[in-house]
Amino acid sequence: MTLLIVGATGTLGRQVARRAIDEGYKVRCLVRSPKKAAFLKEWGAELVRGDLCYPQTLEGALEGVTAVIDASTSRPTDSLTIKQVDWDGKVALIQAAKAANVEQFVFFSILDAEKYPNVPLMEIKRCTELFLTESGLNYTILRLAGFMQGLIGQYGIPILENQPVWVTGASSPIAYMDTQDIAKFAIRALSVPETRKQSFPVVGTRAWSAEEIISICERLSGKDARVTRMPIGLLRTVQRLLRSFQWGWNVADRLAFTEVLASGSPLNASMDEVYTVFGLDKEQTATVETYLQEYFSRIMKKLKELDYQKTKTKKQNNKKTPFKQSSKVNSQ
Repeated sequence: MTLLIVGATGTLGRQVARRAIDEGYKVRCLVRSPKKAAFLKEWGAELVRGDLCYPQTLEGALEGVTAVIDASTSRPTDSLTIKQVDWDGKVALIQAAKAANVEQFVFFSILDAEKYPNVPLMEIKRCTELFLTESGLNYTILRLAGFMQGLIGQYGIPILENQPVWVTGASSPIAYMDTQDIAKFAIRALSVPETRKQSFPVVGTRAWSAEEIISICERLSGKDARVTRMPIGLLRTVQRLLRSFQWGWNVADRLAFTEVLASGSPLNASMDEVYTVFGLDKEQTATVETYLQEYFSRIMKKLKELDYQKTKTKKQNNKKTPFKQSSKVNSQ
């Protein structure tokens, strides 16, 4: 089976590629920059230059492909808008996959997207799900909540560096999942017929509030967090202001997602039936506690090593410093 992975350089996409290669799939990755994707080639993947926003590049990439796993999404640093990548690009990809007679299309969506029609990314995800289900393709939709990897930049690093930790409104509890575990579901979907033309929540073992995550990080790091709460009203004002300028549309659309994070409604779902269908063991799924414990264990060990080396170097430098004795020759 030849598998095309789109978005393979991203946080989730690279784990999907790694898992697929390890399980013996022939993996092809659609990339905009082969240079930035060199690590995928080293793993054993075939790189094909292409871009969702340029549909003419998709036909060649899909030649001979059995299944597609789409892990792509627009990034905050992209000059392109969410609509251009996550709607126009996805529609082009789905149409191209249909024309290429791809046997299965795995798409990553967001849990509860239908509940937030005024949040651009959520509405686009809902519409893309609908477009895919009506495309005639065999599809599997995996609805995610949040990545554990994102907790490091949002909470772990600021706490370690005594920087502010930003929390929005009444933070919504989120069932974070390790991207390595999400990748297991994506790859398993290719070999389990019961997953075809179905949608599934794929979320962590429980939902965590921002306050709970901060508490764990404080305990594991031995540091107190500097929590700063951003009023949701202020963010809405900034969002409306940015919408007044074309250059601010992308940022405004991303700020709109704070409505989800500050709604107070948990992003969580039961996974019991999902584990049964996919034939995976829940006990092997990483938890937020173990994930953060492993991170802080590594980082604290590294910091101690650096501190020890710094102290050792300082002592050695002090020993090497010659004792300077000045003598004066007096002449009369």
